[in-house]
Amino acid sequence: MIEYIKNNENLLAIIVRNNYKQEGLKFFTSETNTQQIGCVGHPKGTVCQAHIHNKVKREVYYTSETLIIKEGKVRADIYDNEKNYLESKILEKGDVILFVDGGHGFNFLEDTQMVEIKQGPYLSVNDKVRFEGIKEDKVVIKNGK
Repeated sequence: MIEYIKNNENLLAIIVRNNYKQEGLKFFTSETNTQQIGCVGHPKGTVCQAHIHNKVKREVYYTSETLIIKEGKVRADIYDNEKNYLESKILEKGDVILFVDGGHGFNFLEDTQMVEIKQGPYLSVNDKVRFEGIKEDKVVIKNGK
């Protein structure tokens, strides 16, 4: 299952649930996103030709983050670019989320291990703005997860 989280038409995040299966190659982001996410599924014996990616200069204005939940359970709180809370999603083992735009915060509901992937280089204090997140009694979890 693929979930697109939007604020109006602005894509904020994409979740690839652990039960999603794909035949062949399918990307869920557009070719213009600065970080791409897709799934690949091939039968045994399929060969992907060896390749090297060309050195191409790109301009990246915002950091996109991808999280892979290895174990545990975490609530991801989603915000728009004006720091307004929109909704929350529960992520569990095997789920993957790509944050494309807007803001986010986390509440770890179980001991959790996850992998984080993002563009570099990291610019320390210049890379992000921290803000007060949603209060527990105001959390809205959409789609049952």
